[in-house]
Amino acid sequence: METKTEFVEGKVDWKGRKALKHKHGGMRASWLILGALSLEIVATLALAVNLVTYFNGVMHFELADAANQLTNFLGTCFILPILAAILADTFIGRFKTVLISASIEFLGLALLTVQAHYPKLRPPPCNVLDPTSHCEKISGGDAAFLFLGLYLLATGSAGMKASLPAHGADQFDERDSREARQMSTFFNCFFLSVCTGGMVSLTLVVWIQDNKGWDWGFGLSTIAMIVAIIIFAAGLPLYRIQIVQKSSTIIEIIQVYVAAISKRDLPLPEDPTELYELDKDGEAASEAEFLPHTDNFRFLDKAAIRKTSPVQFGGEKVLNRWALCTVTQVENSKIIIGMVPIFCCTIIMTLCLAQLQTFSIQQGLTMDTSITSSFHIPPASLPVMQTTSLIVIIPVYDQVFVPFAHKLTGHPAGITQLQRIGVGLVLFSVSMAVAAAVEVKRKAVARNHHMLDAVPVLEPLPISTFWLSFQYLIFGIADMFTNVGLLEFFYSEAPKGLKSVSTCFLWSSKALGYFFSTIMVKIVNSATKGITRSGGWLAGNNINRNHLNLFYLLLSMLSLINFFVYLIVARRYRYRTKSPVRTTPCEEVRDNNVEESN
Repeated sequence: METKTEFVEGKVDWKGRKALKHKHGGMRASWLILGALSLEIVATLALAVNLVTYFNGVMHFELADAANQLTNFLGTCFILPILAAILADTFIGRFKTVLISASIEFLGLALLTVQAHYPKLRPPPCNVLDPTSHCEKISGGDAAFLFLGLYLLATGSAGMKASLPAHGADQFDERDSREARQMSTFFNCFFLSVCTGGMVSLTLVVWIQDNKGWDWGFGLSTIAMIVAIIIFAAGLPLYRIQIVQKSSTIIEIIQVYVAAISKRDLPLPEDPTELYELDKDGEAASEAEFLPHTDNFRFLDKAAIRKTSPVQFGGEKVLNRWALCTVTQVENSKIIIGMVPIFCCTIIMTLCLAQLQTFSIQQGLTMDTSITSSFHIPPASLPVMQTTSLIVIIPVYDQVFVPFAHKLTGHPAGITQLQRIGVGLVLFSVSMAVAAAVEVKRKAVARNHHMLDAVPVLEPLPISTFWLSFQYLIFGIADMFTNVGLLEFFYSEAPKGLKSVSTCFLWSSKALGYFFSTIMVKIVNSATKGITRSGGWLAGNNINRNHLNLFYLLLSMLSLINFFVYLIVARRYRYRTKSPVRTTPCEEVRDNNVEESN
């Protein structure tokens, strides 16, 4: 039987020809993308948990300043994807954006390796934990070199975050029922790849940084980045590549707001068909995606009201898009507005994560890190406990829970994306509550053994660092539910021209969470300066005399309040109307047989 050639709408191969469904894309192509992702995580995740030690111990920032330097760096990593995504969707394309971004990321890591290797580019060695020492903080040209490398790394990482998930999802057609299920599996595997790469980064790379030197650690990350670029580029003949949009959907959405405001005094027509839309049979609309009119956010419909005729100030065939927009433009704007409350409710999760990447690492430095008499786990490797467990949990979730829940709910992913996000938000609050309880126990041990002023690492408290694993484990499970749910939600709900930008909503919420962490640490220290002996809940370098437990408890309560707000927002959200799902030939035969038997 001759196989029918089936093209993939809106996708081309590397030579610009229409992509073939049987030849391009699918899980085969996505494995190369996931492999490159894992190596990129190997190169960078260790920095997200261990850079605070580098800033504090090598560059001689105070502990709170070191934590803020890290959260500022991570915030930049997660806020720049919006700009990268606009470039990818509008001008460059996702594939090229990934290659360019990975190259910039490689350059940043190379500069950090050079600085870590040459002592002249760093401050003189000094023990910052000794209260009698006066350590010289990095400054001048050396500081400029440090921040140049860091923010080149942040820029490259941003481009990867902007385009890699969307490029991976491009390998599947969500209107095909079989590929729609595969896309859900891809997002689960996406997070699994993060965990796999994270396990290597948090063990091997962190161990090398702490025991062989930061130059060796940065060097290994640089090598991992080179290999990631090679693996990703090797998949070029297999990829479905999205056609670059000639106009910016972001600009079109802004036009809707401008037009709606300029015509705010006009009455809305009772019949929505009177609103302006392109001729669906016309040549100009041959490649357009049309969305049906909805009744939510009706004030935006005014952007599509015709004052006199479709022609607006530009002659017979030229429209002034800042005065008259199509219904589809308006509906795209409604979708974005509808997703904003969901986006806002996810900021708190990164505010919590920032503490596990900064203060929890400092907790671990004060505790007993021994596994055996001769082997000690680096505190920055503690998150490996969450990644190891998730490597087991994610396949079970995808292969056992999803099929079981699918039979009960009929949803391809078992539960909806919003339900999945909600489960994660609850667990974030639980994680912070557990973190507060563990910190109470750690400080009690320090107080009972008269070790409040003990020197971290050199005088470890008689309590195992594995007590911190509880908060990491719960947070990891919460991360699985929320991050995967958000990625799939933003990609599925976004307009056709905003797929890369929409996945950046997740990264942008993380960026705001990191920036808010910096602000919150300063606010908390300022507010508690006069009521604590240490000069603030989080002030100074002695974490044993701080009140980190109260800070964690505050975050737990804020997370719980945020969850209840999310429940209200999620119940009001309306999923967008999508194109009909296409079935495969086998499914069509099966459905026809069922109908005949009935």
